[in-house]
Amino acid sequence: MLPALPADRADALDWLVFEQSGVVTTAQATRLLTAGVVRGLVRSGRWRSVCRGILLTGNGRLTRDQQLWVAVLAAGRGAVLAGATAAAEAGVRGLRLAPLHVLVPAARRAARTVLRNLPIDMAAVLVHRTAVLPQSHLQLARPPRTTTARALVDAAGWARDVDEAQTLLAAGCQQRRVTPEEIRAVVDALPRAPRRALIRQTVADIAGGAEALSEINFVRLCRRHGLPLPDLQHRRADAAGRVRWLDAYWREWGVHVEIDGSHHMDVRHWAADMRRQNDIWTTGDRILRFPAWLVRARPHEVVATLHRALTAAGWRPQE
Repeated sequence: MLPALPADRADALDWLVFEQSGVVTTAQATRLLTAGVVRGLVRSGRWRSVCRGILLTGNGRLTRDQQLWVAVLAAGRGAVLAGATAAAEAGVRGLRLAPLHVLVPAARRAARTVLRNLPIDMAAVLVHRTAVLPQSHLQLARPPRTTTARALVDAAGWARDVDEAQTLLAAGCQQRRVTPEEIRAVVDALPRAPRRALIRQTVADIAGGAEALSEINFVRLCRRHGLPLPDLQHRRADAAGRVRWLDAYWREWGVHVEIDGSHHMDVRHWAADMRRQNDIWTTGDRILRFPAWLVRARPHEVVATLHRALTAAGWRPQE
């Protein structure tokens, strides 16, 4: 529920409270009220001291918006939401909402002591520093945050492992919150970005049609084992004229591959998959089906099956 706009006679404090979801710094409050009045509001319980220098102009539990403001204001001047936190605020779904990630200029240090002593209803805050944060990487938002492309590049660099990094990039592109070209532009501006080569390769795979992590892993598998690279997300009309999208297709040899996620186990998807498979087979093409977990857990089994299918269809590996 959006907060109501301040009334016509609202003063500067009312507008500040509205703009910052009820979270203000002590310095902001004392510029608009006297220090004695601020202390009185806190002592009376009408306002709450969240941590040193940060006040809540109320006395309830922190909402998500208020947590975001606490993170940015406590981190200090120049701090912005970043990484998975900024991407989630931009609308990318399926990301971890905690801890909160904040980016600050490398020239200054965040108030780490303050951020280590946050109340129980406040999410943990991770502060990162950067020497490169041009205006083009900043999003006009409340609280301030990086653009979605910069957020995903940072999130991929800070991820726990390669799979998580690729999942973040795939999610942003698959949900149409960012384009591969926008991510590439950010990577070009960050020559020392962690996992830079991985991000560039993943974005190249996404631009080629691989949008899900399973498809990205599949392309990497083909490249690593010397198999020809397929066309991804191939458009095909079925016997009834409906447009279908196939995960991978080797046009020259008439071989299709479908990579099935867990939702394909649902009976409705299962029946639709069988109809689509039959339609492909009746045109004379071959089709292979792999569950997504098999591509990751038993790559050599997948490679051996692909090798046999492509060889049977006429492909000959280069010597």
